[in-house]
Amino acid sequence: MTKLAPNESVTGEEAMAVLVAMRADASPLTSGHPAHVFRTLSDTLNRLADAGIDITPFRSGVESANHRYAGYGLTKMLPLDRVLVASESSRAGAFGGFHHPDQGYRHLQMMAVITMYGPMECRDTERSPLALLDLLRAYTHDCLHYGSRRRYVEVAGRPVRTQYGINYRRATGQPYSVVDRHGSRNTRNLGIVMEGACDKEARSITRQTAERFGVAEPFDILDALVFRDVTGTLSEEDTGRAVEVHASEEQTRYAAALSDYDRTVTRRYVRFLAEFGPGEGDELHARLLAAIVTGDVTELMTWLDERHGPGTFTGLFRAPGYFEPDPSA
Repeated sequence: MTKLAPNESVTGEEAMAVLVAMRADASPLTSGHPAHVFRTLSDTLNRLADAGIDITPFRSGVESANHRYAGYGLTKMLPLDRVLVASESSRAGAFGGFHHPDQGYRHLQMMAVITMYGPMECRDTERSPLALLDLLRAYTHDCLHYGSRRRYVEVAGRPVRTQYGINYRRATGQPYSVVDRHGSRNTRNLGIVMEGACDKEARSITRQTAERFGVAEPFDILDALVFRDVTGTLSEEDTGRAVEVHASEEQTRYAAALSDYDRTVTRRYVRFLAEFGPGEGDELHARLLAAIVTGDVTELMTWLDERHGPGTFTGLFRAPGYFEPDPSA
């Protein structure tokens, strides 16, 4: 097993030993889903292929992502055996997909947990092209989290993350940026900016893959919303249609989670790009991703300063009390 992701570093032998032990045990990630059956992404793809499902679109999308991410400084994609996928469940009504609760990339375990889109009681032979697109979106999204710059320092023999992409946290726990106000339409939170950037890139790859292989938008209301979501074509008006989804309890919750993510992450990131990169949103997005992967904010800061004045990055994001002494010290 590879001990570290491509852009990770650890200070302290004890911290490294703890991290290695955590990364050898996936049970904390799957214990929250006792009814789900998890397999590695590699095994999942093989089973789909054996069931007659054409996985070429997924493979093609990953190849595109590999090429694009290299341009941002990511030298290695998330290994398929570090991705656990659940496509089956013994829980009645279980419904999977990108917005299923308690899943995603977990940095301490260096592993991602994903559920395939759709009813988790159906057979592999019944998987729709939309489920494969959703899987592509989730995997390429988590690859960027895996490849982001991450620094751990040793505190009391444990690994403490002090840098994640362009976000920071002091060893004593103070976060660099503050949480956005509830209901805010804009963001000054680096976690939202990074999540939005990673997902925008993953959805762009998924959209291009859908176009390349001629995957059409479904007619079902929820499936249509999910198709627009995974391809990055969901409008603000579309998210209001989530209340029109009258299906099972889990499907209704899924539609609500999709709408909430779009409102609190996607829309805030779109407005951020428009606010600080008017007419240059794509360039700002690319610079953000490069900084997230490498952890080097120098060029991003210069770009922002040239357009908005000296100290833009710090002025936008740094919490007022970030450098205050730890009162418990």
